[in-house]
Amino acid sequence: MNLKIGVIFGGKSVEHEVSVISALGAIRHINREKYTIVPIYISKEGIWYTGAWLLDIENYKDIDYLKKRSKEIVLANVNNETCLVSTKGLFNRIVDKIDIAFPIVHGEHVEDGVISGVLENLDIPYVGSGVLGAALGQDKVVLKQVLSSLDIPVVDYMYFYDTEYLMDEDKIIDRVEELEYPVVVKPACLGSSVGISYVRNKNELKKAIEDAINYDKKIIVEKAVENLMEVNISVVGNYELQETSVIEEVTSGHDLLTYDDKYVGSKAKKGMKSPSKGMVNAKRKIPADLDKEMIKHIEELGKNTFKALNLSGVCRIDFLIDKKKNEVYVNEPNTIPGSLSYYLWTEKGKSYDKLLDDLISLAIKEYKNKSKKTTYFDTNILSSFNGTKGVKK
Repeated sequence: MNLKIGVIFGGKSVEHEVSVISALGAIRHINREKYTIVPIYISKEGIWYTGAWLLDIENYKDIDYLKKRSKEIVLANVNNETCLVSTKGLFNRIVDKIDIAFPIVHGEHVEDGVISGVLENLDIPYVGSGVLGAALGQDKVVLKQVLSSLDIPVVDYMYFYDTEYLMDEDKIIDRVEELEYPVVVKPACLGSSVGISYVRNKNELKKAIEDAINYDKKIIVEKAVENLMEVNISVVGNYELQETSVIEEVTSGHDLLTYDDKYVGSKAKKGMKSPSKGMVNAKRKIPADLDKEMIKHIEELGKNTFKALNLSGVCRIDFLIDKKKNEVYVNEPNTIPGSLSYYLWTEKGKSYDKLLDDLISLAIKEYKNKSKKTTYFDTNILSSFNGTKGVKK
């Protein structure tokens, strides 16, 4: 009997559509001889759905109709099984069950540890990082603090909250200008290049901050790396063992790789009806033009970053290289990368189907290892609890 894989995607995130693209692309490559797919879509309103209509990207052109054709559900642990329960009507009804969860989600409210927490409480094996790793990977400020504490190189940066900027704009701008232009302004907890600006002067800075504040309460400003080369590597594994992919060089016609570069692509811009393939759209050179010493250095930095942030499953780690100084900085990890970075593994001889199979197997192994640990005590100390007698006042 095939294992049932619940592929979870969507979510209350500005990266909602990116998640749909990534998930449906992965679903096409999951081995149907070994696994049965159960799609689980989270709407922008946070409502969960399942049903066959969710498997066709064409149906997402009319979301309201798609919801009507799908079953509204919640996940619940029923008799130690993870069930998709319909709450419509007079009685709750189990409409399906899953053996393993495979979240393919991006951004806040999902990739940042929220989904991991839900799945931990359901006590189900799931692909990807746990709550801590996911949260660290999402917050660009905290991850830089963690990496810096371990002497993993990151660019100079500062951060602030939206309220601090609104209360004293000049003070924040003065702090930013201590980094010296050019700088990069980002929402601290988003991905997919949403709300990011390359800034050369004070006028651009104000506009960039106002744009970023539309997306997040915490803003990070980084010193821009000049003579820049952007490279990425994918890492698969857990805290015990990490495997690295080939390294790619990503290029753009802009100072930064934009959302359009990553997910819209030139064909979509020209009115093509075919759906985007996610990060596959970005212009890239695989493998990157690097010498053996630099390749080894980036591979080691990738593994060290993966372990430092408590990551698991597949991750894409982005690096910034100052070509003039020959210095490398960790930019950020993508704990559930667009397209799951499969294109970096095919170049190393691992097919997308094999990558997905490895991730599912790793999730099962992680769950079994975790199940061996003590998480609670069988004894109930409250059975002899005698009210408040003896409590110190």
